[in-house]
Amino acid sequence: MSAHAYTEDQLVEQPAIGLLAELGWRTVSASEEIFGCAEPSPVPSGHPLPLGEGRGEGRVALGRETKGEVVLTVRLRAALTKLNPTLPPEAIAAAVDELTRDRSTLLLEQANREVYGLLKQGILVSFADREAPAPSSPALLPEGEGRRNYGQRTERLRVVDWETPANNDFWWSASSALPANSTPAAPTSSASSTDCHWS
Repeated sequence: MSAHAYTEDQLVEQPAIGLLAELGWRTVSASEEIFGCAEPSPVPSGHPLPLGEGRGEGRVALGRETKGEVVLTVRLRAALTKLNPTLPPEAIAAAVDELTRDRSTLLLEQANREVYGLLKQGILVSFADREAPAPSSPALLPEGEGRRNYGQRTERLRVVDWETPANNDFWWSASSALPANSTPAAPTSSASSTDCHWS
């Protein structure tokens, strides 16, 4: 056995990737990620990264401008749209904003409980109700799920489909670059003019 066989990559990461792929997760190695691409590159579907080949499989774009972006918002937006096809883009954008909101000032336990609640119960989003005529009086209806209120509508947006797990997008990125002092709540940003095209 070579000296490289006892690495965290070989003993932990590669077996975990293989197991996730067996469970139907899509996996990709992002060791040579291309930053600045608004459109992610195609990803293999349910195939594990071969043992010993966790590095150098080629360049991939995850849709991040910088390594400071720890949430793949392009993928998140697409998954939320798939789970909530009747909700307008502004409702999806509000949910992405709520899920990626800066929670760095909260205690870790409090931040985890908040995000867990959003994943488990969904997110209440309000958006313009284009179907309902404006009421003749400004009387407000009680706030809550499914309510229409003076041209506004409030619905619960699903983040996870708990009844039919196959409707969710299970995805694993191995070797994604993150800043040394990163917190998911405090991403950095920069501009880039990289063009990406995937066939």
